[in-house]
Amino acid sequence: MRRDPWRTQTSAPQPCPDPDWQPVPGPFQEVSTTAARHAQPRVWLRAVVWLVKEAGLHPKAGEATLRVARDLAGRMDYTAGTVLYDLDGTAARCALSRATVKRHVGYLRELGALVWVRHGSRRNLRLPGRPYAGTATIYAATIPYVHDRAHGHRIDGQGFRARVVGVPVPAERASAAGGSGRRVREPQSLAARPRTPVVEVDGKLEDTPRRRARPRTASRPGNSTPRSPLQVAADIRTAARVRPRVPWTQGEGLRRLAYALRPLIDQGLDAHDIAAELTSWWVDWRPARPAAYIAAQLRNRTAAAPREDLPGEPAHPHAAGPTGNAAWQEWLRQRAAATELREPQRTDDDRRHARLYGWDRWAEIADHYATDPDDALDLYGTRLCCYAIKRSSEDRGGR
Repeated sequence: MRRDPWRTQTSAPQPCPDPDWQPVPGPFQEVSTTAARHAQPRVWLRAVVWLVKEAGLHPKAGEATLRVARDLAGRMDYTAGTVLYDLDGTAARCALSRATVKRHVGYLRELGALVWVRHGSRRNLRLPGRPYAGTATIYAATIPYVHDRAHGHRIDGQGFRARVVGVPVPAERASAAGGSGRRVREPQSLAARPRTPVVEVDGKLEDTPRRRARPRTASRPGNSTPRSPLQVAADIRTAARVRPRVPWTQGEGLRRLAYALRPLIDQGLDAHDIAAELTSWWVDWRPARPAAYIAAQLRNRTAAAPREDLPGEPAHPHAAGPTGNAAWQEWLRQRAAATELREPQRTDDDRRHARLYGWDRWAEIADHYATDPDDALDLYGTRLCCYAIKRSSEDRGGR
């Protein structure tokens, strides 16, 4: 009888080397319910080799399982340990049938070495330019507790977010350390021991065991609010909306412009309000460095603002700019509250959907632009608005 080239294992059941071991049930093969810990691909592959070859826990896992695991590890994200399933590609690269790949991926899940992050489906996502695009299956690499227990690892936490905080010292290292009189310690854990706080000694910052050359500050004077990467990205998006509306700022880079606009952004002003504020300065020339000009003007306005801690000092009604006026700030606050009650915040998905499906609704877009041009440009974009205005003018000219 001719042997099937795709067949890699016999169909006869094999006894499990460890009678106490049980496969991981299906409900616990999810990233939210698994008892195994997260792992990176290089460490994960060594653990899979131990589970399959050395421990031999699963009676049906073998060389084909390791072949599939090596393909997954080669495509995994190095930090997150996640990987796209890619059933057809995995079968072609491993020279296995699709059914064989499915079985051995199931063995890895039963061993506790893979968990589902997202289940794939045949539902069409209807992406632009693609007639069909289904939802892809995503797996995450995990290491079960049976592996950590056999290797003497100390674990901090439970489930997918658990981590190794200590490993045993090999006998040869322990004997060498004992002969030399040195004490061998377990590796330090970033989660088990908090960082030593920075203390101030004689007016200088001290950080044991090393001293910093100079203290780090959150930001420069005039921009004292610390910025996270997400906040910096939001500032740049605001600057990208302000720059087209203020002609004399269009020669400045977005990062420098966003940095100069931080005081106005911290006051709660959106892109429209900031553009109105800059336009009210009546700059009829183009500064060589718009960001530096804005920063200097805001510093001068802050210095000229009346000080509340000096009683009896007269304050000129126009000493501070519009942003320092209490009535102006109250109007802005009421406008923001009314906007939140009137409609939800617009997202990039709203803009993408409007620009994709708005080409056959050009009359509605033209009316929107005639009523509120800034809002229409923000929602539909310049290209679609120009097309709608052109079609509307042609329609009126033909009547």
